[in-house]
Amino acid sequence: MPSTEHKGLVLLVRNRPQLAAELLRDALHIALPDYGDVELYSEDATEVMPAVKSADAVVVLYSTGRVRRRVLAIIVEVQRGRDGKKRKSWPVYLTSTWSRLGCPAILLVICPRTDLAGWCRRPIDLGHPGWALTPLVAELPMIPVIVDDKEAVRSPELAVLSAIAHGSDPQGSDVLHALLTAIRGIDPARASQYADVVLALLQGAAKHEWEDLLKTGTYEYQSDFARRYVAEGKAEGLAEAILDVLAARGFEVPSDVRARIEVCTDVAQLGTWIKQAVTCGSVRDLFD
Repeated sequence: MPSTEHKGLVLLVRNRPQLAAELLRDALHIALPDYGDVELYSEDATEVMPAVKSADAVVVLYSTGRVRRRVLAIIVEVQRGRDGKKRKSWPVYLTSTWSRLGCPAILLVICPRTDLAGWCRRPIDLGHPGWALTPLVAELPMIPVIVDDKEAVRSPELAVLSAIAHGSDPQGSDVLHALLTAIRGIDPARASQYADVVLALLQGAAKHEWEDLLKTGTYEYQSDFARRYVAEGKAEGLAEAILDVLAARGFEVPSDVRARIEVCTDVAQLGTWIKQAVTCGSVRDLFD
């Protein structure tokens, strides 16, 4: 089940595809080709292979000048946990995109967990001599610290990432103020989404400071986006707790049972299951 964090980070790239290029350039210091237009590659395009559809986002950079051609495709993946199947899919995304779009392709993994970054960037050995894919991984600590209002206004999405990554740092207050300036200049619906994403992902004093900043204006947080994903976040937490309880009791959880638990978004139902997980005689008794 995709989490609030995952959906929020993917939303940033989908709303502003230029963010993928900015992360490669500013966080990972990757030299990019000269480019003009940047577009999110449409999932509805008939030439896209199913594997590409499974990626979180595919961003295409186009050349400048009179002849418009693709100069780079960026496959963006947000990764929050260890998933061996996902690592096996990354080379497929990359080669499929390279083949179909006819331009160089780069895999960019956005990893909000520093303890997971090393696992994400481990080379993927495909078995062919000399061919191992080493993913490019952007960790949150690599995100530029944006405290300048003008810089935040130029890229509100990068300012959001900066707030999530550095809101608790010594410069956190300046980072949050810069973000507030940035979202005041964009359309209210998008501003509401971004404010809520930051609100959902910040912790401790930084979260409280962001709440206080939002209250100083006319902004009313808890948009439909936030309400929906906060509810899903609660459901995800309960689903994980159920699986943890079953594992602690020594049960092997079949894949169909795991799937039924993970796709459930009914908080009340999950609450019932977690109580039954403590006393059930078998995994299947959970649903009686």
